[in-house]
Amino acid sequence: MLRTIAILLLAAAALPAQARVDAAQAARLGQDLTPLGGERAANAAGTIPAWDGGLATPPANYQPGMHHPDPYAGDAQLYRVDASNQAQYKALLAPGFQKLLEDHPGYFLRVFPTHRSAASPQRIYDATRYNASNASLISGGNGVEGAVAGIPFPFPQNGTEAIWNHIMRYRGDQARMVTNQAAVLNSGSYILLKRERDLLSVYGREGMTPGELDNTLFFYKYVVTAPSKLAGSSLVVQETLDQVLAIRKAWRFSRGERRVRRLPMLAYDSLQPDTNGMATADVVDAYNGAPDRYEWELKGKQEMLMPYNSYAVHQKGIPYENILQEKSVNPELLRYELHRVWVVEATLRKGHSHPYAKRRFYLDEDSWQILAVDLYDKSGTLIGLQEAHPISYYDVPAFISTLETIYDFKGDRYFVDGLDNNEPMYDFNVKLSKGDFTAAALRREGI
Repeated sequence: MLRTIAILLLAAAALPAQARVDAAQAARLGQDLTPLGGERAANAAGTIPAWDGGLATPPANYQPGMHHPDPYAGDAQLYRVDASNQAQYKALLAPGFQKLLEDHPGYFLRVFPTHRSAASPQRIYDATRYNASNASLISGGNGVEGAVAGIPFPFPQNGTEAIWNHIMRYRGDQARMVTNQAAVLNSGSYILLKRERDLLSVYGREGMTPGELDNTLFFYKYVVTAPSKLAGSSLVVQETLDQVLAIRKAWRFSRGERRVRRLPMLAYDSLQPDTNGMATADVVDAYNGAPDRYEWELKGKQEMLMPYNSYAVHQKGIPYENILQEKSVNPELLRYELHRVWVVEATLRKGHSHPYAKRRFYLDEDSWQILAVDLYDKSGTLIGLQEAHPISYYDVPAFISTLETIYDFKGDRYFVDGLDNNEPMYDFNVKLSKGDFTAAALRREGI
């Protein structure tokens, strides 16, 4: 206990006393900066355009309930990066992508014109400006106070603030999703696991105030619906803002036992079930949970090739076997663009264990969505790559991933989550309440 307190005190001493900015700085949001803190202007070469509001309204051919039509389907590919020419683009490629191309000579990145499509509701922009002058880190960086709804730190001063921007970004007020996940082994074999998933935001809800948050970020639930031998198992999570002060609460209903159990730990390096050991608890949504086990360093901003506007792999009716190839997701369905990203490096603190002793995160400047992560073991060897393939869900609007992948370089295998091509589209208007996310609700629904 004393060791933990000492670590937290040292971490607190290393962080700024507060991250608030003055009114003049906050006023830059929506002016020379985007409302969430990105550079509004184009880059000098003109290869990254100016942000013009993003994709905030649906195209004419969209109807509610559709898998989102690709607004950029007419774009011509600029070039393709593969093992034969990757040296030419090395400065634009994260080490994980370089490794992926080296290990799989048939793999490639299709690069298209850049579209800065990230958009959020106006109230999220207004809240971000409020947060810029009011939010600060607490508990040695393991919590945030004075913020609500918007990005807490649009002017990040350190890596901890940057990762909190990802954790607290807007994903919609509520959502119901039916998605599939698959652990694709080095033989190419896999089993699809289908889940119905509900998310109810607390932090991002309209009308919420900092005083009403009660240390709660969101509520989450899933129910396994296939395969039949696993159907009926379910999980509920109550996600806290400061998880050192109060750890996330989680309960699981096991169909075999027909009972609900409180999980003592569902965080950090605890393994997710049915992922063949490839996914720890904290890789969901690219990174989630308390940041206390890592030292976070803000390395700066770079122009890099990143997954973006991934509408092609999102389209309705694509057979899942066309997406899940033997060694990788089908590269013909993926899209990469040149974007400015914040680079954040996380190094595991002494006294803690995790398969990933170091991670390098690449965060989109326009949305704070993590787009890619390089994963290193304790010897410094690059052992994996995470990708988040985002789109603008322009009917909300919210810019979030439609598909997430983890490549395990040592095992020559990969994990995919978010396959929804043959399922009903996300429902961002579903009626959910706090009472749906309790142990009693799990027990009632399971029985």
